[in-house]
Amino acid sequence: MVPDPPRADPLEFTLRWPVRGYELDSRGHVNNAVYLSWAEELATAHAEAAGYGREWSERRGGGWVIRRTEITYHQPAVYGDEIELTVTVELVRGARGVRRTTIRRAPNGELLAEVLTEWVWVRLSDGRPTQVPRELIELARNCGVPIKFAARATLDREAGSTHHQGVLARIAAPAYTDADELLDAVGAAVGSEPEPLVVVLDGIEDPRNLGAILRTAECAGANGVFIPERRAAGLNETVAKTSAGAVEYLPIARVTNLSVLIRQLKERNLWVVGTAADAKLDYYDWDWTRASAIVLGGEGTGLHRLVSEHCDALVRIPIHGQIESLNVSVAAGIILYEALRQRIKVKTNPETRARD
Repeated sequence: MVPDPPRADPLEFTLRWPVRGYELDSRGHVNNAVYLSWAEELATAHAEAAGYGREWSERRGGGWVIRRTEITYHQPAVYGDEIELTVTVELVRGARGVRRTTIRRAPNGELLAEVLTEWVWVRLSDGRPTQVPRELIELARNCGVPIKFAARATLDREAGSTHHQGVLARIAAPAYTDADELLDAVGAAVGSEPEPLVVVLDGIEDPRNLGAILRTAECAGANGVFIPERRAAGLNETVAKTSAGAVEYLPIARVTNLSVLIRQLKERNLWVVGTAADAKLDYYDWDWTRASAIVLGGEGTGLHRLVSEHCDALVRIPIHGQIESLNVSVAAGIILYEALRQRIKVKTNPETRARD
């Protein structure tokens, strides 16, 4: 059952604001996408003033979403213009409403654009409203990011899953860092405090494992991650989601040959430490306060023979149960945070060093 909306009073609502610099395109004009964003911003303010805004919708387990939008463009706004936007509610009937927004240049009233929007009431399938933080909406608007409100079913379809938080963003694909640039940056950091720490992945094929490792590496303060170009997971939407945004902050480079990479890391005075179940040295007995590269093997196969042979040392994580090994992303977390623990300990007490 659709709840009866309150009387849309006032039926006409007006706001003014100046054109902001980030809203201009390369020609110095405001384009249609910004006009539409303005119309939505005004509609949100009007809904709150009329009494059927976010809180009203959430109490009823649904909300008003856009079904169709038409824009008639007349001329562009430019920097320095003061904009007057007026929304007029033309129809409110049951589960459907229509509003018309006019965008004018103040104070002369010159018409810039008109937006006609049809909106409908949508009840969420599970009866619970999607909680979208107001701060997130305000941040998007302040950054000039166009916002489109949609039904839950639309978000489910676009996300390819019902397991989301009610917000979907379209962004550029994560970019790789040039391998030589990352190597030079790591080499330049040797001798600093703290010493550089990088992660080298040898054939991680599961994108969820890769994303989880990237997330942990970024949280632990790693300087970067190297992955092979072939027979390994690369950066994609699954990796980006699992990394919880780490791909936007952590330098990630692809290389064609891990053995060559290990030699290049050694030439820059980094200790290269691999992980292996049959290693003699426990991971907590290595001095991670030194400039180090942690090398982790793929799921099920571990390190390739040549990669293992080129490492300066091999360490293991002790296993006391019946299962032979840990998930690679869990192993990465254990070792990375042991490195962080040792580095914090030395920073707070310089006389303390890890055991040899």
